[in-house]
Amino acid sequence: MATLEGKTLFVTGASRGIGKAIALRAARDGANVVIAAKTKVPNPKLPGTIYSAAEEIEAAGGKALAAPCDIREEDAVRAAVAQAVERFGGIDVLVNNASAIHLGDTSSTPMKRFDLMNAVNVRGTFLCTQACLPHLEKAKNPHVLVLSPPLSMRARWFAPHVAYTIAKYGMSMCVMGMAEEFRERGIAVNALWPRSVVATAALNLLGGEDTAKHGRKPEIVADAAHAILTRPSRECTGNFFIDEDVLRSEGVLNFDEYAVKQGEPLMRDLFVDEG
Repeated sequence: MATLEGKTLFVTGASRGIGKAIALRAARDGANVVIAAKTKVPNPKLPGTIYSAAEEIEAAGGKALAAPCDIREEDAVRAAVAQAVERFGGIDVLVNNASAIHLGDTSSTPMKRFDLMNAVNVRGTFLCTQACLPHLEKAKNPHVLVLSPPLSMRARWFAPHVAYTIAKYGMSMCVMGMAEEFRERGIAVNALWPRSVVATAALNLLGGEDTAKHGRKPEIVADAAHAILTRPSRECTGNFFIDEDVLRSEGVLNFDEYAVKQGEPLMRDLFVDEG
């Protein structure tokens, strides 16, 4: 079975939610995980810190480095990457998971939120990839995985929240361009997005438990990410993966274990077209 044992993953936003789930899945293989996130002090609305995540990763069988990092800040990102390389000797995988969200229409989106989403989602993805690139070039099976949606120019995905869509699609455009740019270097760049909403603390803030019960657990995205990151990088790049499709290709037929509440109809995530 393909494994991430001994690999070093640099995961942004890994103190909670999908980022932490991906980190824990890698830890169970015996991977090294760099938790590059901002939260150092617990927040009652958004539980989890880089330190509590590090404890969980080590308990799961991995090695962890808690690296305080605001991915909007170039010096902070480069310092975190340097820490990772000093501690683990290199970087094999970058997971661009950190993201900011505001589902507001044009008139109700403060420019402060517009700037935040573009700084975290687009600038952060670009910056982290650029900073990790020299180390990925030395890795045996280098991967960049971005938690962003398939690109679709249908107006329905823009009209309700133009600013957020621009910011998320900016991440996906990084995938499209960088996959081709790095192809000859053997560095895989792929996107991964959930078919159904995923129950995280962030989702609870947006929709509460009524929405979460129609979703799946973060582990479905983590298992799909693991499948992608263990594939040969030269044979798997430039894809906009959907979590369920990845797992079906791996032979998974029953998804009941991922449901927050079995028997409840699932809510399709944003940016996922029918079919």
